[in-house]
Amino acid sequence: MPGDPAFSQHPRPSHPRRPPGRAILLDRSLEALPLFRLSDSAEETTILYAPPAGGRWRVLPNPGDRLPGTFDQDVYVEICRRHLEAGSPADGAVSFTLHAFLRSIGRRADGRTYEQLRAALSRLERTVLESYGAYWSATGNAPLDGRFSVLSAVSIDRRRTADREQLALFPTFTASEPGDARVILSPLLRANIAHGHTTTISPTLYQGLSSPVARRLYRLLEVARADDTVTWRIELEALAEQVPLVQRYPSHLQRVLQPAHEMLQTAGIVRDAKVHQIRKQWLVDYVLAVRPS
Repeated sequence: MPGDPAFSQHPRPSHPRRPPGRAILLDRSLEALPLFRLSDSAEETTILYAPPAGGRWRVLPNPGDRLPGTFDQDVYVEICRRHLEAGSPADGAVSFTLHAFLRSIGRRADGRTYEQLRAALSRLERTVLESYGAYWSATGNAPLDGRFSVLSAVSIDRRRTADREQLALFPTFTASEPGDARVILSPLLRANIAHGHTTTISPTLYQGLSSPVARRLYRLLEVARADDTVTWRIELEALAEQVPLVQRYPSHLQRVLQPAHEMLQTAGIVRDAKVHQIRKQWLVDYVLAVRPS
C-alpha cells in the first residue's frame, strides 16, 4: 500500500525540517531495516532481509561477537539524540562520559553496565551492515550496494587525564571504572539525516516504553508516519522479518506483539493495533494516533 515502510525503500524527495522540541531525528532508511535482535536466543548468527521493493540486507556480527541487541538499540538512539543536540557536527563526532550516557538511557551506572556500554559501542562499530539495493543513500541518491556500520570509529579513555596521578592511591581500582568516550556516527547516516530523509521520535515516549519490542515498533511506525501513512497494514510474517522477531508461528507472534501493542496504545502512539486473519493470511493493522503539536 502507498506509504508502507515495507514497500517504500526508494523514497520520494524530501527536505530538511526542524524537529519539534527535543525530538530525535533518525535515518529513515536504516529505521525501515532490521538491525537489533529482540530475542534472548543466541542461535542467530546473522540477520537476512529482502525488502519487498527489492534488494538484499544482511547484518553480520564481528567474529566472536553477537548481533546487536536490545541494549544496543537504546545506545544507538541515544547517540543520535546527542549528535543532534551537539548541532550535528560535520565530522560526526559525539563525546560523552559513560556515566552520563548510562544515566541518560535510564540505566544504573555500575561496573556491569559500564562494560555493557563499551561492548555495545564496539558492536555498533564492528557489526557489518551489508546492502545490495536495500538501503537508500542520500550521498549517492540511489540504493546502496556496499557495506558500512552505524559507528565509523569508537574511542574510550578509561581514565580521565586529571585522575591518572591519583590512581596510585587506589590499588584496588579496576579497569571497569567510568571513562570518556568519543564516537563518530556513520557518514551515510549523517548524510541521510542532513538531507531530511528522517523519522522523528520523542525521547520521552521512547523511554516510557518498557518493552524493547514496543520501542522497535514505535521506531518502525514512525517510518510509516514519515511517508504520510495513517493506517498501515502488513502481513504478520513480513512484520516479524522487518522488526525482526525470531518467532514464526502466528500464535507465538501474537503473544509477543500483544503487550507491545497495548503499550503503544497507552502511550498514544497508535489508536489501534490489531492482528487478524483473512482466509489463510495473517495481517497486522495499525492506526496511527495524531502526533501532539
